[in-house]
Amino acid sequence: MERFEYTSPKTVKDATAMLGASWNDAQVLAGGTDLISMMKDFVASPKRVVNIKGISELGGISKTSAGVRIGATVTLDDLTLNHLIRTEFPSLVTAALGVSSPQIRNMGTVAGDLCQRPRCWYFRNGHGLFAMQDGKSLIPNGENRYHAIFGGNPAYFVSASSLGPALAALGSHVKLVSPSGARTVAVEKFFVIPKTENDREIDLHPNEIVTEIVIPSSAGMFWHATYEIREKQALDWPLATASVAVMTGPGNKVVSARIMLGHVAPIPWRASAAEKTIAGKSIDEASAEQAAAAAVEGAQPLSQNGYKVQLAKVAVKRALLAAAQKA
Repeated sequence: MERFEYTSPKTVKDATAMLGASWNDAQVLAGGTDLISMMKDFVASPKRVVNIKGISELGGISKTSAGVRIGATVTLDDLTLNHLIRTEFPSLVTAALGVSSPQIRNMGTVAGDLCQRPRCWYFRNGHGLFAMQDGKSLIPNGENRYHAIFGGNPAYFVSASSLGPALAALGSHVKLVSPSGARTVAVEKFFVIPKTENDREIDLHPNEIVTEIVIPSSAGMFWHATYEIREKQALDWPLATASVAVMTGPGNKVVSARIMLGHVAPIPWRASAAEKTIAGKSIDEASAEQAAAAAVEGAQPLSQNGYKVQLAKVAVKRALLAAAQKA
C-alpha cells in the first residue's frame, strides 16, 4: 500500500470538494471492504482517501413521496434487518443475504456494493481490466470459468454487485452529487460496459459521490423475487443470479415484467427476450421454462464457462416461479 492523505468530512459538500479530476487523485471510503483490499494489492493507489462514514445525511432508510430512500452508507446488514425493506422488498433482502459473510455485511455499504470493482482475478493481479497481452485478451483461452457469457470482448469480467440486478428489476435510481450539482441515474443505466482500459464499469465520475438509492413507489405494484446459484454458501460469489419483478392483471396474466441476470455479464444483464416471452401469460412451469430459454438467447460462453448458460436458465425459471407464488 502506498502513502495517502486521509480525511473525514462531515458534509457531502465538503466530501465532494476533496475529490479530484481523476481516480488517482482521490477515492471514497465507506465500508472499505473493496477499496482497502485493492490498495493493499496496489490495484488502486489514490493520493487521498475520503472517508464518508461520518456524514449523517448519507445514512438511513425512509419512505418518501418518491418511494423508499436508502442512504448510501446503509450497511448490507442494516438493509436485511430493516422492517420496511423486509416487508416490501424481500427480493432485495435475498440479494443482500447473498453476501454470505456476516463481517462483510456489517461493514459493506449499499452504495459500495454498486460501486465495487470487478473481482476478475486477471484484474486483481495487475493484468488490467481487459487482461490484454500483445493486443489480445488472455481470458478467452485462459482461466475463464467464472467470466461473462454476455457482453464480452474485451470486457469479459462479470459485475460483482449483489444488489444491482434486484435494484434494477425494481426500477430504482441512484443520486450522484458533485461540486457542480446533482444528477439521477437509473440503476440499470448506472452500470456500463467499459470501452477502454481506463474506463470504469459504472457511470460515476471521479468527483462524484453516490448519496442515495430510491426504489420508486411504482415498485409496490410488482411481485418480485431473487434467485441465486453458487458453489458454496459462505465467502463466495454467486455463479448466476436472476432478479425479477412482474405485474399481473386479470387471470394472473403478466402485464409487465423486468428480468435481470447477475454475475453473467459485465453489467446486470436485462433479459428483454424473456420479458416478451412471459408477457400475457400466467406464470407456471411451462411459461417460466420458456422465459428461461429466451433469457439465454445470444449467450456466448467461453472455453470453461458453458455451464453458466444452464445456471442462468435455472435462476430465471425459479425466480419467476417464486414471484408467481406471491401473486
